[in-house]
Amino acid sequence: MTDHPPGGEPSELVELARRAATAYDRPDLEKRLGVVSRAVADDRARVLVVGEFKAGKTELVNAVIGGRALPTDAHRATTVPTMCAHGEQPAVVLVRGVEGGVEQQQISPTDLAEHVTERGNPDNRAGWSHAEATLPRPVLEGLRLVDTPGAGGLASPSAVSTMAELPGADAVLVVADGGRELTAPELALTRTAAAVSPTVAVVLTRIDLHPHWRRIADIDRGHLDRAGGERSDGTGGSSLRAVRIFPTSSALALHAAEDDDLPPDTARELAAESGIEEVRRLLVREVAEGRQARRIRMVADEVIVACEQFATAFRAERDALADPQRAQRIAAEVERSRAQAASLRDRAARWQQTLNDGVGDLVSDIEYDLRDRLRAVVADAEVALDDTDPAKTWEQFAPWLHQQVSAGVSTNVVWAEERTRWLAERVATHFAEDGAGVLPPVTVAASPDGTGLAADPVSMLAAPDHEKFGVSQSLMIGMRGSYGGVLMIGMLTTIAGMALLNPFSIGAGLLLGSKTLVDERKRALRRRQAEAKQAVRRHVDDVTFQAGKNSRDMLREVQRTLRDHFTTTAEELERSLAATADAARAVEADDAKRTARLADVEAELERVEHLADRARRLRGRAGSGSSRSSRLVGA
Repeated sequence: MTDHPPGGEPSELVELARRAATAYDRPDLEKRLGVVSRAVADDRARVLVVGEFKAGKTELVNAVIGGRALPTDAHRATTVPTMCAHGEQPAVVLVRGVEGGVEQQQISPTDLAEHVTERGNPDNRAGWSHAEATLPRPVLEGLRLVDTPGAGGLASPSAVSTMAELPGADAVLVVADGGRELTAPELALTRTAAAVSPTVAVVLTRIDLHPHWRRIADIDRGHLDRAGGERSDGTGGSSLRAVRIFPTSSALALHAAEDDDLPPDTARELAAESGIEEVRRLLVREVAEGRQARRIRMVADEVIVACEQFATAFRAERDALADPQRAQRIAAEVERSRAQAASLRDRAARWQQTLNDGVGDLVSDIEYDLRDRLRAVVADAEVALDDTDPAKTWEQFAPWLHQQVSAGVSTNVVWAEERTRWLAERVATHFAEDGAGVLPPVTVAASPDGTGLAADPVSMLAAPDHEKFGVSQSLMIGMRGSYGGVLMIGMLTTIAGMALLNPFSIGAGLLLGSKTLVDERKRALRRRQAEAKQAVRRHVDDVTFQAGKNSRDMLREVQRTLRDHFTTTAEELERSLAATADAARAVEADDAKRTARLADVEAELERVEHLADRARRLRGRAGSGSSRSSRLVGA
């Protein structure tokens, strides 16, 4: 036990439990513990910093880490998400997805602005998916801060990308300017984040520039409290009431951190007045340590479950060796428990029915929600097309439609993630209730987020082939309409002795030609509008088809993951009980051999119980603070 794995005591416990599983011939438990060992390898919490354009997100990240590491500009916004993590030496890597993998390019930290801001990469024309910056900042130990581009409303492309990342975030900081109250898009973004992320906070920036920031904070508090009674999915909830507001001044914090001429007391006062220390305390003590505590609890629970299965067989063998007369009775009791565990793998088990029915209901509900959202988009698009000429406004209309469709699909995905978590908890509850008295504590496998299950991408909305209406065509239509007028009026005027071509016939021809031209223009406009509406419907149908397939694939993957997880748990328990029954029956008739075996069993049982006690003590310490937190908060 002198060599500790890199992950500390949690990783050490998992490795000890894996060795025990190998020694006790339990490859099923060794495989499960191997998955746990890989899951706890990275204990860094992921924090998304989101908000509108020029709200002060990048400056807030710099203030939190205690220095100007990321580029800021008064006029140029961030275009590429930038993740800040701890490292021994400053370094920056640009990442871009390519066919068959990813492409990485290492650059100098001084050149970061040329790649992640509008100065050198407007609209992210380079196509970088994100940048990874490693910095030797103590506060980043255990954290990954992600500075995102401006949202610009939930319908913007940047906001759609941000919403897709929300389910995987340990915390979300919604950044808003302290000079104005929260806007409707900011409230919608906060509501969406609170539905899927365990920690959400609103950070008001630039309070040093706005003396009325306290009134703004009170107004924002009222907005959040009122919005907390109604969730984004229409159900009641209080998630937004728990969202905290942090008034901050990044300029004061950076001034206190970077001005070496300031007296230490003044620097501390400025840092405290800036409000950044409260944000650091949230990230370090609650977010980073919260993730670490969850990681420790997961490790401890898995080790305790494994130890309980090891110990069950040893206890039964010990009792049978101590009293051979009880061996058959012990074996019979274990067989009854084994039959109960085996029933959990039956297709008629309640948790199986709950899972199958729940996935079926989710497929129907999520598909209906997607179709309902996209039908509303189509209705809005048709209203917009009725008021415009698609041939003139298509360049503005197509991006707007893409944004609306993307926003609807992203909201549907977030809602699906929330519903699948609820289903997983319900299945776990029924599984535990059906196995009461037999099952050890049950942990729920995390549901997949659908990554890698996407169907073929939907092509961009193509402009319909509108009929050309040039000068020559207008002239021909006018002449065709005027011909009838000239001929009709000219024939009537010849009765009065006038020529065929006279002022009356020519005037009538001009009048009828103009009317024909106007009517033809209206018919052509209606044709263009109808063709544009058909193009919109075809595009939305393609999106509905592909997004629906993605949702069904994700839910089927959830179903398989939960089914395999709980079936494996039942099989592990059934195997443990089978080994227990065999150990209870295999009682040596020879007293000397039985005594020697009893001593060995007692020793093994003591080792297993010692490992379980270590896991319980570690779990008990998971919620306690540490001196390291105080050091990082003050860094």
